[in-house]
Amino acid sequence: MNKRFDLTRRKFLQVTALVGGGLLAGCRYGPSDDAETPGPTGLSASRIEPNAWVRLTPEGAISIVCPRNEMGQDVYTSLVMLVAEELAVDPLQVGVEHAPVNPAYENAMLGAQITGGSTSICDAWEPLRYAGAAVRVMLVNTAAIQWKVPAAECRAENGAVIHGKQTLSYGELATAAAKQPLPRHVPLKPVSKFTVIGKPLARLDGADKARGQTLFGHDVGQPGMLYAALAACPVLGGKVASFDAGAARQRPGVRKVVNIGEGVAVVADHYWTAKSALADLRIKWDEGPAAKLDTEAIFAALDRAAGNPAYAVVRHAGDPAAVFASALPFEASYRVQMLAHATLEPQNCLARVGADGTVDVWASTQYPQGAQQAAARVAGVKAEKVRIHSQFIGGGFGRRIEVDFVQQAVTIAKSLPGTPIKLIWSREDDTTHDYYRPPSVHLLRAVVEGNRVSALMHTMISPSVTQRLSRETVKGGIDDLMDEGIKNLTYDIPNLDLRTIIQAVGIRVGYWRSISNANNAWAIESFVDELAHAAQQDPLAFRIAMLQKLPRQQAVLERAARNAGYHARPASGRAFGVASMACYQTHVALIAEVSGGPDKVKLEKLTYAVDCGIRVHPDQVIAQIEGGAVTGLISALRAKITVKNGRVEQTNFHDFPIPRMNEVPPIAVALTGGGDKPGGIGEAGVPLVAPAIANAVFRLTGKRIRTLPLEDGGVTFV
Repeated sequence: MNKRFDLTRRKFLQVTALVGGGLLAGCRYGPSDDAETPGPTGLSASRIEPNAWVRLTPEGAISIVCPRNEMGQDVYTSLVMLVAEELAVDPLQVGVEHAPVNPAYENAMLGAQITGGSTSICDAWEPLRYAGAAVRVMLVNTAAIQWKVPAAECRAENGAVIHGKQTLSYGELATAAAKQPLPRHVPLKPVSKFTVIGKPLARLDGADKARGQTLFGHDVGQPGMLYAALAACPVLGGKVASFDAGAARQRPGVRKVVNIGEGVAVVADHYWTAKSALADLRIKWDEGPAAKLDTEAIFAALDRAAGNPAYAVVRHAGDPAAVFASALPFEASYRVQMLAHATLEPQNCLARVGADGTVDVWASTQYPQGAQQAAARVAGVKAEKVRIHSQFIGGGFGRRIEVDFVQQAVTIAKSLPGTPIKLIWSREDDTTHDYYRPPSVHLLRAVVEGNRVSALMHTMISPSVTQRLSRETVKGGIDDLMDEGIKNLTYDIPNLDLRTIIQAVGIRVGYWRSISNANNAWAIESFVDELAHAAQQDPLAFRIAMLQKLPRQQAVLERAARNAGYHARPASGRAFGVASMACYQTHVALIAEVSGGPDKVKLEKLTYAVDCGIRVHPDQVIAQIEGGAVTGLISALRAKITVKNGRVEQTNFHDFPIPRMNEVPPIAVALTGGGDKPGGIGEAGVPLVAPAIANAVFRLTGKRIRTLPLEDGGVTFV
């Protein structure tokens, strides 16, 4: 496939020189006034662009700037594979650097420099391949000129250009290649010629992580660094009314006590000194209006909103009102609990505010652009004065899109100019001061005619994370990150009325892995199972009958059932649960198998089938689905966040449990299908876990549970 670099189509490659010679290839997004202007032709240090993707030095060193932050999802390997495929090099020979904050690295799908939404591979699929291909074409053209042969007779292979018995390494060609004009047509390899993409490869960052050599945010230090611990108001949204720090200041090693408004920080020579000194602070809190908030009030607010006429129609088809008027509908309501992110690396940030107005921030962040803006705002400087040093992330799941911990660290560091201050949250801080997964209520109505659903109405009521961040992005009541799992409903149902209602509940909410796909899939897939039971249909056959026009979704559902040994009437004491959906441009089906009796249930196996299109790094696709399954178990089994008197009641893993190793059943993943592009995979394994298990529990025990977590419905998982 050839691609012309037409700047009016939002993407172009630019090749420039490195200081001392070399080649730099980048990709920009956005319109340009000089759409038909050829690329740079001279070797000039002034032409270096900070938005480069691919770097090749005269010494032959190849590296890419990774535009997404690594939090276990494998961008350090998968994105390298995209470049290596087109550049014709061994991925093991390619170095990787974290991207600096720059508009060039903005996520075209999310509109900002954000790692999230299962977009890393999808977003990079063309830009990084074109960047690698452009370098390859320029190197081949350069070698052809030196050999005085047609470029078509030359080939790039394993870091060199070859013509007959003649060979020139990329390093030998780099400086001369930088003088070549920008290629107007860049050929990409067809899928049939891939030698890197889709092939087995050990993670490029795996060995260091296995040896404990990878530095995460918690591990980063700077000379002369001090530590900070924070006593935050126990009520979210509260602030400091007054405090007495006299006793804390007397502790050896304490350097300063700082009021940052939402709490009081102690700065000390060592973290434990700072943390221990918090007990000496005498703080009076202004708890604010949230002091009266509790879980019951939160869900009462959602229930009351059911009659709100200001709903948004996400999807409509046919005439559902007429169908409901002519037949008795089946009705049910479902609820989803709040959840903490529970990242294994609690929030932390190292910040230094220089006397010269510069700010340096070392942080594990999914949103370096937002971190830069927040740091600049707190420090009172322009954004270009702030340098963000992105670190490996020990768990993100949406929590590290938030930048509250960055703001706090910079505020504390501002009080000690020139001194690096490392703020570390405890596990308790992290659990009680999260941005929680939004609670939601789901109201469903349907009419079944024969063996199919003829009309479906679904209303989701929930706070909007996006509206909290920016009201301008939620227009007409539509939050695109609230209606996931609704707008992408896969079933062929002729009459649809799918709605959302935004309702604030007084607690701060954030994006949680798979966002609203998990909330909506829980309600819809459980309800579809109820409809199958009401129609006296096998739940698998019932779904397949509504997928005849959706062959990819039908194929994964049939594959999962076949691999699981699904049977509508299994042996006594065993049962299967079915769930199916498309999300992140990926088709997923899950069969959960359980055993036991009415009160105690054992998870026997989770069997997935996944069609995510082209699989750049197949082993990591499987790993992401497995990890998503474990995240789904957090949502499904027993974890929840509850509030009393404005305070989050859970504090650590003893009362916000995540699955232990012995609680995770075998997880089988079959990769199916194909196509000409990849779908998202980082979150696709999460949404179906809760409904698949709940549906299996119903088949086993006869208990239809409509509220998460499932153990609140009267079963215990063993």
